[in-house]
Amino acid sequence: MVLAVDLAGDAVKAKNGSMVAYQGDLTFKKMTGGGDGLRGMVTRRLTGEQMEVMEVKGHGTCFFADEATEVNLVSLNADKLYVEASNLLCTDSALRTGTSFTGLRGAAQGSGLFTTTVEGTGQAAIMSHGPAVVLRVSSQYPLQVDPGAYIAHSGNLHQSFQTGVNFRTFVGEGSGESFQIRFEGEGLVYVQPSERATLGGQL
Repeated sequence: MVLAVDLAGDAVKAKNGSMVAYQGDLTFKKMTGGGDGLRGMVTRRLTGEQMEVMEVKGHGTCFFADEATEVNLVSLNADKLYVEASNLLCTDSALRTGTSFTGLRGAAQGSGLFTTTVEGTGQAAIMSHGPAVVLRVSSQYPLQVDPGAYIAHSGNLHQSFQTGVNFRTFVGEGSGESFQIRFEGEGLVYVQPSERATLGGQL
């Protein structure tokens, strides 16, 4: 899927190399530290959460895509989105990016102990393999998610790591879903209909 972004003198931050075409008078500039300067670059190197970003600015239309993935627009209103760097395509320039500790969720996904945060008011475009499904979590209805299907989440959510490993798993009679991430609280979780290879999926 291709995302078309119309610019009227403003700017967007996008994954480096994701521009596939453009019309108009646009400039492209590589940004350091995921768009957060030297401090962001140091933080990302320390955490291992890599994100190469470019700024696209000017008047015209820019078309973005990455490996034929689906693109999903997320609107933020003074709140925060947690998303894997590999799943983040572009954001409004007013949105701030950073890193957050994921703990065991990141370890189960095989993506490291940190993830990218997008914060503020504006839109972010996230990618998924297949159309993303948005699931609402409430205090009455917690949610269990396969780590390989997780893309992003927002809201006031608490995460915990659950394992279904038992004797039946090791003798080949388990469900194949040995690890899950449990979300509790109030918020939204974005999942994709295909699974990445994860630590949980290898058991």
